[in-house]
Formats: sequence, structure tokens, C-alpha cells
Amino acid sequence: MTAGMIHNRDKFLKTIAKSLGREQRTMGVTRPHWKHQPQWSVFKGYSQDDLVEAFKAQCSRIHTDVVETTTDGLAAALKQVVAGFGGGPVVTWDDPRFVEYGLSTLLQEEWPKEKVDVHVWNPDIGEQNIAFAEKANVGITFSDITLAESGTVVLFSNSGKGRTVSFLPQTYVAIVPKSTIVPRMTQAAAFIHERIEKGEQIPSCINFITGPSNSADIEMNLVVGVHGPVKATYMIVKDR
Repeated sequence: MTAGMIHNRDKFLKTIAKSLGREQRTMGVTRPHWKHQPQWSVFKGYSQDDLVEAFKAQCSRIHTDVVETTTDGLAAALKQVVAGFGGGPVVTWDDPRFVEYGLSTLLQEEWPKEKVDVHVWNPDIGEQNIAFAEKANVGITFSDITLAESGTVVLFSNSGKGRTVSFLPQTYVAIVPKSTIVPRMTQAAAFIHERIEKGEQIPSCINFITGPSNSADIEMNLVVGVHGPVKATYMIVKDR
């Protein structure tokens, strides 16, 4: 993967400086420190268990079911959730966490015996993956960061983790390791910024997903399942 490039940056900044009636500043610029930073006080002092409870409470408000399980019980619980959604076809990411959490047998052996078609995202076949996702009944991904305040899962895309897995199938399952739950967007943005500051490459596509798709654009009437999954389930895995 090649590093990203910024084009016409100096020209853009000079135009802004000119509009402000001054020369472009290239030295002596410091980040402002705000006296009041309420964004950091939300759920301040919460334990990880407290964050889980806040997350669950918010999920009830966004029409999202929550299942709590352990690493050992995840495969059986996931099987039950998919059955509750009506079975396959299922589409998932090519993500090493499926092996780490003991789901490889379920994806490769158990479900096919029950005639549940499972497609694992394959970067070698390009847009054919999207065709599988369009036909899938259930999309399954892991959450990379999880926001307790809003009931949001944050997904980092890459070549094996196509973004359509989470929004083209009829239903969606997010596997949420308990350790990924943070208070809110503030911590997620700080985590991403820290990775950038360290020179790490981050995905060009990061999705913030809050429950099933919904809209209240017409006469303020909430309609769930307008342009994506009609139902969503978050599975909290007690990984610590």
C-alpha cells in the first residue's frame, strides 16, 4: 500500500491566509488548549462493566438486540442468533479474529453441513464479493472500537474487510469484544489520531454504525430498515 499524498496544500493554505488578510504562518503555530473540555467527562471514571451497562442501555433505544457471551460460548451463541434471523446466506470478513475467537470451525464446517451458504470476503475476486453481500441474509463483522454513549460499532476496512458486509445484507451481527468498549466518539478519535501520530497506516474507510438503518426524514416518523439491515444484534464477548 502506498502512502497517501496531499495535493495543492500550500496553495490552499495561502488562499485561506490571504482571505484572513495575512501571510501564511509556517512557524509558531500551537494547538489551542481549551479551558472546558466536556467531551472527556462523559462516563468519566466508569469501569469496563459500567461501560457495558451504558452500552446495553443505549442499544435498547436504537432498536438493537444485545447478546452477552464468553469466548467459549460465542460459536453456539452466534449460531443461535443467525438461526433467529432465518439462517443464511451469511457473509463475513476475512478477519483473523474469527480464528482467534474459535469461529473458524463454525464458518468452514458446521454451517455448510446445515446448508447455510457462507462467503468469506476474498480480495482476489473483487466486486464479486459485493454480489455475495447483496444476496446475503446475515452479515457478520467484529467491532474494532465500540462507543458506549451512542451504541456505535466502529469498523476498520481493509482488503479482506469489505464495508458492504455491514450494510448490504438484510440483517447484521457485530461481535463486540468487551475490551473494545470506550465511552464515546472522543476516545475513538483520539485512538485513531494516536496511530497516525505514530506513523501507522490506518484504513481509508472507517465506518461508524449505530444499530439497524433508519430514517425520520419524512414528517419525523421513524422508519427502521430503510437503506440497510432491517435488524441488528451486537454480541458482547467477555474477553477480559
